Amino acid sequence: MTEVRMKRIVTLFFCLCLVAGMTAGCQKKAGEVIKIGVVGPMTGDQSRFGTDFKNGVTLATEQWNEKGGLLGKKIELVIGDDQHDPKQAVSVANKLINEGAAGIIGHFNSSCSIPASEVYNRASVPMISPASTNPELTQKGYKGTFRVCGRDDQQGGVAAAFVLSKLKLKKVAVIHDKTTYGQGLADEFKKALAGKVDVVYYGGIVQGDKDFKGVLTSIREKSPELIFFGGIYPEMGLLVRQAKELGLKAPFMSGDGSYAEEFVKIAGDQAAEGTFLTFTPDPNNIPDAKDFITKYNAKFGKEGPYSIYAFDAANIMFTAIRDANTTDGKTVIGKLHSTEFNGAMGKIKLNENGDVTAPPYVVWVTKNGKFVETWKP
Repeated sequence: MTEVRMKRIVTLFFCLCLVAGMTAGCQKKAGEVIKIGVVGPMTGDQSRFGTDFKNGVTLATEQWNEKGGLLGKKIELVIGDDQHDPKQAVSVANKLINEGAAGIIGHFNSSCSIPASEVYNRASVPMISPASTNPELTQKGYKGTFRVCGRDDQQGGVAAAFVLSKLKLKKVAVIHDKTTYGQGLADEFKKALAGKVDVVYYGGIVQGDKDFKGVLTSIREKSPELIFFGGIYPEMGLLVRQAKELGLKAPFMSGDGSYAEEFVKIAGDQAAEGTFLTFTPDPNNIPDAKDFITKYNAKFGKEGPYSIYAFDAANIMFTAIRDANTTDGKTVIGKLHSTEFNGAMGKIKLNENGDVTAPPYVVWVTKNGKFVETWKP
């Protein structure tokens, strides 16, 4: 064998060993972590909520990893941006499954969570949404689909009860953004008022549009005592601001999708004054939330409306995996259904459908640019 040929063989052998070592190293790395997907609108006009998700889950993950992680492995987050688009949500869901995610925290929008839940269900991977409120999400019979928020039939009922018992109104207008969440919430509100209050206007706008003066002019002619909007804060802010510009005196009311500081920034303090919103009670008044608030504020600054939901959702997922002593989806799903969890929002029990057993909703009002809790049923 010539010296040149011998050198080539040695070089080839060295390269093969190097590749084999790199492959083994990659496999070892993948086996040393437990991947958890975090999905929501990370970019675009609803990124406020995606940031809440990411930060809340990150805080929970760091706390678990400091104590050794899960099953002797570190937790690794895989962030997915669904851009609040249903098609993108399905694409991201498939990507997370292919990357080996053992559980999912997400999505935000019901229109994204519902189709994505079909992907996770086929793979037997549990998902917990911190924010999707449309009832259909947990009515499809998927055992691995959960949420830690309430439902629109509950939220719409609380909003209607406030209109009936506190405001004692007779005429309202109802607008929605034609999305699964927005129209669903508007319909539940309208249903709860049936036969008790005259709905003088009911119609939809297109999410992403900027000019709503045509719709608002039609509503002004009906002289409602309140305008209810089912949708998200970007459109809510514009509706409230433009209504003020048109001289409408009726206050606005909306749901948890509009509960964000950005709503007030878009509408302006003066126009937003007196707007009612349904959301959960103030975490600052919940004893179990104090530690979360202190640690979150120290790391990320002021918590967003869904930070605590994402934090609790992550802790519930991690606890279920720990108690199951495996990442096997079906086993983890069983633990999610059978365990009562101690969360920052208090005790959380998930029923056979995947809903929380005691979802609280209260009514907030905007005063001097801030949200103030004003009524509970």
